[in-house]
Amino acid sequence: MERKLDELKRAMDTTTHKGRHFTDIQKSKIRHAVHAPVANKSPNPLIIYIMTAVALCLIGILVSTELLVKERGGSNGSPDPWKVHHEYKENDKILFSILPDPELQVGKAYGYIFSFKEPFDTYKGKELSISAIQKNTGNRVEVVAPQTITQPSMGYSSLQRFTTTFRVPDSGIWKYEVYLDDKVYGEVVVNVNENEESPVILPDDIPSYVQDSDVDAINWDQKATTFGQNMIGNDGKSGIIGADMSSLSSQKWMWHLWNTDASNLTVVGYHKDSGTVYPVLNNGESWTIPLGGQNNGADVHAPSSVTIPEHGEWAFLLYADGELFDVVVMEITR
Repeated sequence: MERKLDELKRAMDTTTHKGRHFTDIQKSKIRHAVHAPVANKSPNPLIIYIMTAVALCLIGILVSTELLVKERGGSNGSPDPWKVHHEYKENDKILFSILPDPELQVGKAYGYIFSFKEPFDTYKGKELSISAIQKNTGNRVEVVAPQTITQPSMGYSSLQRFTTTFRVPDSGIWKYEVYLDDKVYGEVVVNVNENEESPVILPDDIPSYVQDSDVDAINWDQKATTFGQNMIGNDGKSGIIGADMSSLSSQKWMWHLWNTDASNLTVVGYHKDSGTVYPVLNNGESWTIPLGGQNNGADVHAPSSVTIPEHGEWAFLLYADGELFDVVVMEITR
């Protein structure tokens, strides 16, 4: 045993365990390093500037990318809110759609069919209204006043055929917002074309003295007024008794003219929205009727039956003995 211990000691002395491992100088440096405080080295200002610039660039890239995504339809892939679409969806379910007139133009009234898809209880008893917003100008107009929904569309279980007629004042992209009880229900977007004026087309059987230039010269701002014995027209020139009654079915109108002794009267009806010329006398069968003598203070007069084909703004061009005498502009609502 004693001999083995001596051999082990000699083996260890030949390795790193032999001799002194640290000098006094090394020991002193180690003790100093252990007890000395750690010095905080200030970063290089150039490095700080570079890192700040890089961070700002990254933020700018992220912001611009987010704006671009929103402009192209949002990060969730939702469509551009001003892209023309005739259906409104929520969670891939169509809530309603619209059928606009394919010839939709600015300045004219057009009919729309809104087809609402939800059960009638969704709409029953609520006020439905529609507002239109122009994309470029932000102009907002209420095109359908609030109306309480009390029954489904005729022949349907819900509002599958809600019809309305309105016009917008400018061309371009318009968003139609549907409201239920003053809360936005949904919207569709349509493109309203520029007004392409169509030439006035006169019927073949119209008297030769009626010119399309007479129609072009109508002053739509000069509205008829009520005067005298419930007459509607232009005071001191021409007046109609009965024009305030429902005229979309057969109605009696009595025509009165002042300052003329003409023997016959020609009446040409012009419907502004459709741009159509109509005969209205004798329920649409005649252009001209004879005039009688004085009545209700007028110099000449004539009774007739009339039928107005549709509601809207009308101009009635009156010709006395073949010469344009007066134009009566009025709104026919019923």
